[in-house]
Parts: sequence; C-alpha cells; structure tokens
Amino acid sequence: MSRPGYLLNLGLTPYREAWDLQRSIAAAVSQDAVPDTVIMLEHPPVVTLGRRTDEEELHVPEGAAVEVVETDRGGKSTFHGPGQLVCYPIFDLTRHGQDVKRFVRDLEEALITTLGAVGVRGERIDGLTGVWLTRPPRKIASIGIHVSRWVTTHGYALNVDLDPAPFTEWITACGLEDAAFTTIARELGRPVTVDEVRPAAAAALERVFGLELEEVPADEGAGLWGQPVHARLSERALT
Repeated sequence: MSRPGYLLNLGLTPYREAWDLQRSIAAAVSQDAVPDTVIMLEHPPVVTLGRRTDEEELHVPEGAAVEVVETDRGGKSTFHGPGQLVCYPIFDLTRHGQDVKRFVRDLEEALITTLGAVGVRGERIDGLTGVWLTRPPRKIASIGIHVSRWVTTHGYALNVDLDPAPFTEWITACGLEDAAFTTIARELGRPVTVDEVRPAAAAALERVFGLELEEVPADEGAGLWGQPVHARLSERALT
C-alpha cells in the first residue's frame, strides 16, 4: 500500500536557497509534521563539493560564471546547471528499510526507470555510484546524499539537456579521471526539456519507494522564502 508524500516542483532555484529549504523540510519530516517530500528543480551554474572532495579535483577557470559551494553530502565534486533535473528526496528511512546503501541503490533504480521511460537505457557499474550508459561508459546521473537521524537530504542530478563540458573542464567530476559524461538529449539526438522528463521521474520514485506524491503548489524559482508553503512547513517543524 502506497504512503502519501509531497512533491515540490520549484523550477530554477539558487543552490543555497534550495539547501536551506531542504533542511527546513527535513526538520519537519523528522518530527512527522509532513510526509516524505520530493523537491525537483534546476540550479543556476554551481559546483558543489562533497565531503570527500580533494583540492586537485577543482580547476574552475578564473572568472567562470559559476558558484562553488561546500556541502555536507557524501561523495566528491559535481556540477549543476540549467537543463539538469535535480531531485532532492527528503525521506525518513525508518519507513524505507533503515538502510542507507539500499536507499542509494533504490535511487539508482528510480533513475534507470526514468531513463527507460524516455527511451534511454541506464545501467549500474559495479563499484561506482550513479547511473551510466555503457559501451563506452559515460555517466548520465550522479548521486550524493546526507543522512541525519535517518532523514535524507540531497539526492540525484540527471543530465537532461546541458553542455557536459564543465564536468571535465572545470572539475574532475566525482573524482573520476578520464570519465565521459552525457545527456538524455545527446543520446536521443534531439532537444529534451526538464519538463518532459519530470513526470517520469516522479512516477519512478512513487513506484520504487511505494509513495503516492501530492504536488504542493509553489511559485517557481524567485521568491522561494516568501512562499506560503515554506512558511507552513517551518511552522510545523517548530511545533
């Protein structure tokens, strides 16, 4: 039987604002004030550094129009930008097996299902996190999470239709030397929008995690903190 959950589609949202919102919702989820909640959005260009990032991974050119943010998620460095579907599942893992490794595998499964729905065959590669296309190997989705008191933040980034050059020219993405990166659009040979992929991504999360997601209205992008949704979640987290 499916559990209820919330879905927030926020559009283009600055990274730090989205991170603050994640933490607010995580506090509410941990207190059972709100159900498991999924945030889907895009970010302006930003390089995020996981807890295992090495200085040698960064080679962002001086003057590049990109923000660099240190985060509390696992993993190494990655790049986010418009044309990439970023998904932050804020889940209480006591409802999902209380197993962090299983949660990551389930996120991979949701990504593989999402890709299949739009005509791309994603795969796992033993020993590597994320989702790949093989022959030759090229990465199409990255995963990095944080878990506190069994509540998750951060999540995955799926390359829909963006220039993958920053993954190799600005950073050594995920700490992988000589790795190739690709997008759904490149694999299909046509333009693809994030809006086109988002419904498949939500449906895949519902199936894999046994959820029934209710979309919570939210103004896209600007004005995130002024939204009634955020005020309501914050109030619930504090009560």
